[in-house]
Amino acid sequence: MVDKVLTANRLSDGISVWLDAAGNWVESLQDAFVARHAEAVAALEATGKTAFADNKVVDVNVIDIEEVNGVLRPLRLRERVRAEGPTIEYAPGYKGLSGPVHAALRN
Repeated sequence: MVDKVLTANRLSDGISVWLDAAGNWVESLQDAFVARHAEAVAALEATGKTAFADNKVVDVNVIDIEEVNGVLRPLRLRERVRAEGPTIEYAPGYKGLSGPVHAALRN
């Protein structure tokens, strides 16, 4: 079986989050709880349904991951973008989730 984690978007701000072993939604995939058997996947699915019903998160999904040299990495490109950011370099000074730095305005 492929390892899996539970991911979603936090309802309050839309940020991508992953469920950790304590049942908290965290912003780093590396802190996520990894399900390695069917019972753990079923528990993740149930937890995701409850969190969605409680309006904590949206777009809840159990996703496939791999662990390479101790680093968790989603198998699908969509999930890698959600975890790591865009696959292309943006305008000079762009800082990802912290927003663009408007260097042109300072000149």
